[in-house]
Amino acid sequence: NNLAIMGVARQYQYPQHLIISSVEHSAVAEPINLLEKWGWQVTRLPVDNKGRVSPLDLQAALQDNTVLASVIYGQSEVGTVQPIEELTKITKSSGVLFHTDAVQAIGRLPIDVEKVQVDLLSLSSHKIYGPQGAGALYIRPGVKLVPLMAGGNQEMGFRSGTQAISVIAGFGVAAELALQEMPTETPRLIELRNRLFSQLANISNLIPTGDLIQRLPHHASFCVQNTDGKILSGRSIVIQMNLAGIGISAGTACSSGKLIPSSVLMAMGYGEKLALGAIRLTLGHFTQQADVDWAAITLTQILERFQLMKLSLA
Repeated sequence: NNLAIMGVARQYQYPQHLIISSVEHSAVAEPINLLEKWGWQVTRLPVDNKGRVSPLDLQAALQDNTVLASVIYGQSEVGTVQPIEELTKITKSSGVLFHTDAVQAIGRLPIDVEKVQVDLLSLSSHKIYGPQGAGALYIRPGVKLVPLMAGGNQEMGFRSGTQAISVIAGFGVAAELALQEMPTETPRLIELRNRLFSQLANISNLIPTGDLIQRLPHHASFCVQNTDGKILSGRSIVIQMNLAGIGISAGTACSSGKLIPSSVLMAMGYGEKLALGAIRLTLGHFTQQADVDWAAITLTQILERFQLMKLSLA
């Protein structure tokens, strides 16, 4: 992501204009924030209450000095898949480069760079059970980038440094396996994901987040609607689920003990209390139906216990 964004920006002697969505991962948002401090103009596209960017908003945001738009392929916190093909049609017609962080989508959704016409696309090995520490950046032929590091001619001059060949080879094998398994694995994950949503549908204070249709196959996310002024944080639910042997993630960060509302949910129009109660559950290659059922039962019991006690577990 840094190579894609900074590699474009460093071609220009003077600051230009960039566009990103308001729900980007920090791996994109932070390099953009840095460029903004250096004088670059930045437009952050709003999203609807499902986390989707409107192509019309992208069209309206384009300026004569826009050089790059970057919109995440599948949002890591709420699972929403963006209309990438529609967005790239708009940037193509205006001569603007388009980058997407596809880390969450790799191995889950078929990605055809010729069909979606992206100029730059980021991937990561560990998301498809490959070795940690390997990533890939697709660069459309003809797209120019200025390297971030000097000193060698490795990787066609885009990234200097001795490559970790075993890690890269492991990424390649993982990608081959993911491609072979995707026709059966993706429908399996969708079925499990939908089963999880269905089993939790009757919990009145558990609200699904993100687009339930245009969604990552392996992703389920919710926020807890608190009552009586009590706040059951996503972090608290994570702890309780962990005690039952279930690993889930909170949608909020914790810094020095201070809970921070999910910036993604806030951008989607959720209030601060709801944004504090964000959780996400992801399914994988080893997830079975029994795991989904156990997670649903356990989460239901935790929330019921909270309602009975009227006591925050935060």
